[in-house]
Amino acid sequence: MRSRGLSLALAIWTAAAAGSALQAPAPASSVTGDWILTLVVFGNERSERLSLKTEKAKLSGSVYRRGKPVPFTGKIDGDNVEFVIPGPDGSKQTYTGKIAGGTLSGKIVETGGDQWGESPPADWRAQRATPESERPASPRTHDFEPVEFHRVFSASIPPVLRIWPGDVVRTRTVDAAGVDEKGKTRVLGGNPQTGPFYVEGAMPGDVLAVKILKLSLNRGTAISDDSFVDRALTTNYASEHKDNNFNDVVWNLDAEKGTATLAKPTPHLKGLAVPVKPMLGCVGVAPGFGGAAIRTGDSGRIGGNMDFAEIREGATIYLPVSQPGALLYLGDGHALQGDGELNGNALETSLSVEFSVDVLREKSQGGVRIENDEYLMAMGLAGSLDQAFRDATSGLASWLEKDYGLTGPEAAILLGATIQYQISEVADRNVGIVAKIPKRFLPPKETPKEPVKGK
Repeated sequence: MRSRGLSLALAIWTAAAAGSALQAPAPASSVTGDWILTLVVFGNERSERLSLKTEKAKLSGSVYRRGKPVPFTGKIDGDNVEFVIPGPDGSKQTYTGKIAGGTLSGKIVETGGDQWGESPPADWRAQRATPESERPASPRTHDFEPVEFHRVFSASIPPVLRIWPGDVVRTRTVDAAGVDEKGKTRVLGGNPQTGPFYVEGAMPGDVLAVKILKLSLNRGTAISDDSFVDRALTTNYASEHKDNNFNDVVWNLDAEKGTATLAKPTPHLKGLAVPVKPMLGCVGVAPGFGGAAIRTGDSGRIGGNMDFAEIREGATIYLPVSQPGALLYLGDGHALQGDGELNGNALETSLSVEFSVDVLREKSQGGVRIENDEYLMAMGLAGSLDQAFRDATSGLASWLEKDYGLTGPEAAILLGATIQYQISEVADRNVGIVAKIPKRFLPPKETPKEPVKGK
């Protein structure tokens, strides 16, 4: 059942709180463009992309909601604005407010629909999105040296750097225990993250594309364990192996040879040398409206602690955006990991990272997707392997339908013959299954149709 109207907490502008003088009323033409519309619902901020256009006293525009732009009309009179946004249930939200100092703010009332009566007035504000005119003429490369690391994915942590789509960032991570490339403990363990990075232009309803350009070992050791996680074992096997105590196992890393060897090999593993494949256990964005901070050992729609061995050099990770700027975090470096992260730890180490970002505007998707030179991959993250399997399969089928124009039956035919699965994660609260299709089997991408004139 819907709540009885909107109950929005008052959002107070910093400048107003400081007692700064208001500027002269802005002319009507000044509101044309993209804005960040923010409501505060029971203390939780919800932001949306707001586009406005003025023609004399007429105001029109759209707000991006539920995967599509919702158009509306209104009016403007000097520094006064009013517009009405329709809801899907026949309700309408009436926004009234003023232009002051290049910002908009005012009251909102919701009426109609299936709510009980008229909601009490509540508050809204809007600030301009960073205009494209401020975008650098060419992509920049940022060298960012982190000074602190975070153990939650959160929208309340101030961004460490603002970047534009196309920009490249070179930075470092600590390992899962908070140890840096010099062997110094910088923060408590639990997958501490570098970031967050604010991506200009990214808004809820968009998709953030994170391309991993380079991952490099930057120290000579990694740590893993000598036990299996319980979820991977039968009760019989577990009861027969009382020596599973999760003791640290130290590996020596040889960046030049690209191998990892045991620092203290056991008799049967004296000759073991495995090729390293550096990867990031965590790539995530801040949770959205109503979402409390998520600890960095967890995963979900935001990405987060996915521990998927293919999130490495050359991969692009597609994450649904839930906050202005996306607020990108990354960390939990691994020198190597087998599928599932069976020990609870992979070969945990610090890494040097180089990545770039892009924003796919208003291209909604339900979960996390990954792409490399060989595969399209949809990730299912859930409390059970059954649900993760369903989410991964549905996610990949939806990808083919939306981007390649396949019908449901066509997607079933293609995936029935070509799909592959990987168990990415079994060590944490959510398990992960990845559904993959080799790119060589993909049909040509669907070309967006031009709108017919007059319609």
